[in-house]
Amino acid sequence: MAKKPDKKIAEITEYTWSGINRRGAKVKGMMRGNNEKQIRTKLRDQGVTPKKVKKKAKPLFGGKKIGGGDIALFTRQVATMLEAGVPLLQGLEMVAKGTDNPKIRDLMLNVANDVAAGSPLADALRKHPRIFDDLYCDLVESGEQSGSLESIFDRIATYREKSEQLKAKIKKALVYPASVIVVALAVTVILLIYVVPQFEAVFADFGAELPALTQFVVTLSEVVQQYFIYALGALVIAGWLFKRAHQKSLKLRDRVDKIMLKIPVIGNILHKAAVARFTRTLSTTFAAGVPLINALESASGAAGNALYRDAILQIREEVTSGMQMNTAMQNTDIFPTMATQMVYIGEESGSLDDMLARVATIYEREVDDLVDNLTALLEPMIMVVIGVLVGGLIVAMYLPIFSLGQVVG
Repeated sequence: MAKKPDKKIAEITEYTWSGINRRGAKVKGMMRGNNEKQIRTKLRDQGVTPKKVKKKAKPLFGGKKIGGGDIALFTRQVATMLEAGVPLLQGLEMVAKGTDNPKIRDLMLNVANDVAAGSPLADALRKHPRIFDDLYCDLVESGEQSGSLESIFDRIATYREKSEQLKAKIKKALVYPASVIVVALAVTVILLIYVVPQFEAVFADFGAELPALTQFVVTLSEVVQQYFIYALGALVIAGWLFKRAHQKSLKLRDRVDKIMLKIPVIGNILHKAAVARFTRTLSTTFAAGVPLINALESASGAAGNALYRDAILQIREEVTSGMQMNTAMQNTDIFPTMATQMVYIGEESGSLDDMLARVATIYEREVDDLVDNLTALLEPMIMVVIGVLVGGLIVAMYLPIFSLGQVVG
């Protein structure tokens, strides 16, 4: 077999430059190119005499990070390039040059360089495990081995797009209730710190005993004014410590996952989302030619919840021992009856990947509906909660005035 040419793709970098134009005026700007020499050549062609050319400094905190949405977009772009007949190497380079995110551009050029040097695409992607997980790389490897990289990238793109949409819905479901609590607390704290003390100064001139509700609010205001900064600092530190512990402790993450599933309304959304993730992942991997046992292992990591991860691993063990997957799913007692029945139909008809995709679509729609209903329910609740808090404080502040009016009368 002839050795592939070791073609090196030059890295595109942003340069800042300054110089003098044809009129003798000082000019400066930015330009992208492979090296400083190329930038100087381009400037001379434009009638500018370059005086200073240097690479643009990288942002202090590393610039924009690469997120799941970026990878979904990249995958769809590569799939589109391959469908249009563009060679893989050229497609990777075109995607790299077309992005505004320097991190993605550098990543794509590194992958392209490895492919140009003769490395399989899957191996080039495996060098970046934080960006491309095992599932992604396994699917690409399957596509390379079967000669169907074009269709595999289309499947991966669809899978990643669906996953990102589902993730956004779950985030919306979790963030919205939290925002209600934060807004309510913020309004209450502002009133206690800035408004109540104004009334307290007026009450001091009355010389009369304050109503119980008013006295409670005044005392609460004094406590908040004295200890709010300390409480806020303790809360921030506690949140930071919990975040670090959550990142490092698998046991804590598993416990949090199981607790989240028990929260009213939110837990139901997370249950359905886990089923959708499981079936979508399994459908994609199984349709790509990955053996069912390996596909189940990949799906366990993509479930997004410890309870479902353990259940899927249990399914994998039972399927390995010869049990049908629908029976193994029933044994876990967490998968909905409809899901297990459709898996049974898929196994009997030989169309398991199609049935799994249908299940995923059904539960993705259910998640959409639940999140939309939650949003519609919480919007009036925000008004009610804030209204009760503000109204309660106002009543507490005006009670002494009402009492004084009755005494005078």
